[in-house]
Amino acid sequence: MPTGLSVSRYVRSARLLHWLMALLVILAYVLITNRGQFERGSLARQWVVLSHFWVGLLVLLLALPRFWVRSRHPVPPITPPLEAGLARIGRLTHYALYGFLLAQPLLGLFTVWLTIGAVKIPSSTWALPSPFAVDPELAKSLKGVHAWLGQAFYWVIGLHVLAALWHHLIRRDDTLKRML
Repeated sequence: MPTGLSVSRYVRSARLLHWLMALLVILAYVLITNRGQFERGSLARQWVVLSHFWVGLLVLLLALPRFWVRSRHPVPPITPPLEAGLARIGRLTHYALYGFLLAQPLLGLFTVWLTIGAVKIPSSTWALPSPFAVDPELAKSLKGVHAWLGQAFYWVIGLHVLAALWHHLIRRDDTLKRML
């Protein structure tokens, strides 16, 4: 970027939530993809799966303030501006990412509720009771959707990262710098 131009950035809270959630999503993927390193039924494997679950719930909890911040602060403009078609693709990709940030943790939560009837709070006697009756068949179906959607999420995240790099390295606009 030429000297003298200032970058209009996302507000600090939006940037912080973006990168924190990105790290948590990566952690959720690392945990669940590495559960196979441990024997089925082992304490280590249970810990990895439980950690994946709680990281997912944290993503869901952080999505709410992220959406609130996003609704309260305008998106900084991209310099130079995008063509209308590229701007539309960018908006659609962001909507898809937001959808995944809600759908994935909710599917995981519903799967656990439908499997065991409550979510136990670690290191306590508390539990979040399920609003649903235990239904192993529905839980199995939701688990399959959760797994399928997780694979689709990989692709959308990859598209997001490649687009950020394309903007920065090829188009040489300030898209990436707005989030740093």
